[in-house]
This record gives sequence, structure tokens and C-alpha cells, in this order.
Amino acid sequence: MSIRLNPIDRIDFITKEDFLKNYLIPRKPLVVKNMTSTWPALEKWTFEYLKEVVGDKIVPLYDSAKADPSKPINAASAEMKFGDYIDLICKQPTDLRIFLFDPIKFAPKLLDDYRSPKDLMGGFLDAYPNMFFGGAGSVTFMHYDIDLAHIFHTHFHGRKHIILFDNKWSRKLYKIPFATYALEDYDISNPDFDKFPGLKGLEGYETILEHGETLFMPTGMWHWMKYLDGSFSISLRAWDKSWAIKAKSLYNLTIQRKFDDVMKKTFSKKYMDWKERLAIKRAEKIA
Repeated sequence: MSIRLNPIDRIDFITKEDFLKNYLIPRKPLVVKNMTSTWPALEKWTFEYLKEVVGDKIVPLYDSAKADPSKPINAASAEMKFGDYIDLICKQPTDLRIFLFDPIKFAPKLLDDYRSPKDLMGGFLDAYPNMFFGGAGSVTFMHYDIDLAHIFHTHFHGRKHIILFDNKWSRKLYKIPFATYALEDYDISNPDFDKFPGLKGLEGYETILEHGETLFMPTGMWHWMKYLDGSFSISLRAWDKSWAIKAKSLYNLTIQRKFDDVMKKTFSKKYMDWKERLAIKRAEKIA
């Protein structure tokens, strides 16, 4: 028994009625290939242009090393001028990524270059959406977004390999307790079932996202991403209408995160080791 990955539906355009009925309500991912056809960003947001508008900003960088339990979650491994980082990912593979960078805050004119898909749904959140940059070969480990928003994730200037799982598979994915990420010791694209038998029998989705294509990821969906080329993405986030999901989001962002931070600060590696052992026990109990 192995992991079954189904291709994500791909469509040029979609009506609001079809989107609500076939994807939003049933919580099913979708790739819309031409959602960006009216975006100035589709042609305008080259690497050189972004260097011109925010190239002097110092940005935090993240590598593929396992998280240090003594440091806060999302602690950066290095810093670099944004323009220098763009030069790096354009000329060579690297595992360094920029995570949750907000160039639009520094260059508000970029706001005019994209469109939130409000013709499909409401509830969009960010005045300054986050962007993500990665060198060829860099990987975003398996996780789901802590705020439980729906995500419209649009990619630029390269390819990105994406694997998704419904939130119901959390325990089999070795979810770390009191967190929204999984054990970082396995490669979901090439799993070792002898070491991680809990992964057997998973069912998910897979796609290669290319320039200008937009992936809809429903609330709470686990995602793993690998940059196949030096490239970048922008995520537009929208609330689900469910008050239960909004309440869970608030719990994740306040009580759960604060408890986890205090425990990490107090017990450090001992606490993290306990969490990993519990994740393994839970996954393999239902293997």
C-alpha cells in the first residue's frame, strides 16, 4: 500500500456557481490557468522589476534544515538584500527561501498589478498579501496555514511541484501536537514506508503549477511545495463563512500558539522530542 495522489482539476476559467458547487463547498482544490489574464503583474512582475522596487530591503531567509527547538517557530537562518537573493536564485539552485515576505507594503504601487478573485467568493483578508520566493530545489515542508483561510496561490516565472492532503489525514501525516506542521523527517514525494508506515494509504492531490496559474487550496489543507525553478508566488487569503472555522483559527493564533511558545521556551528540546514521539505514536497507531 502506498500513497495515492490524484491530479488536481485544471480549468481555464470558472463561474462563481461552478466554483461554489464543485470546489468551495466540497473543499476540493482547483487550478485555474487563466485567472491572471487581466493582471498587469502577469508580464510586469519580472525579477528585474521587483529588484527595482524593493531590491534594497533586507529579507529573512529560510533553509531546509530541521527547525531548531530552541528558537521561535519560523526563525530565519540568514538575511540578505532582496536584490542579492534574486540574483542568487536566478543563477543557481539553492535551498534558501523567502517566507511570508511583504514587498507590497514597501511598494504600494504593486497593489494595482493583481486582482483578488472576488467574482468567485468574498472574505478576502490582506491589504498587503504575502509573497514567497524559492531557489530551484528548495522545499516548503508539509503544513497547513494556522489561520485556516482559503488560499488562492498564484505562481510566477517557473514551476512548483505541489502535493496536498485533506486535513482529515493529519495524524497519518505525523502532525506535531499543538502545531500546524508535520514531522520534518520524511520526504512526502519519495516516502520511506519502512521508517514511516503511517504514511501508507494516504490519498491526496498533486500538480505542477506554472507561470500565471492559480491554485485554490481550501481551508485547513495540508501542503508541501518544491520549487523546480527559481521563482515566486503570491497568496491571496479569504475567510471561510463558518464561525466554527473562525473560532478554531482564533484558538490556533492565540491559545495554542502561546501555549506552544511557552512550552518550547521552558523545556526546549525535551518538549520537542516529546511532541515528535507523540506524533509518531499517533500516526503508527492507525497505520
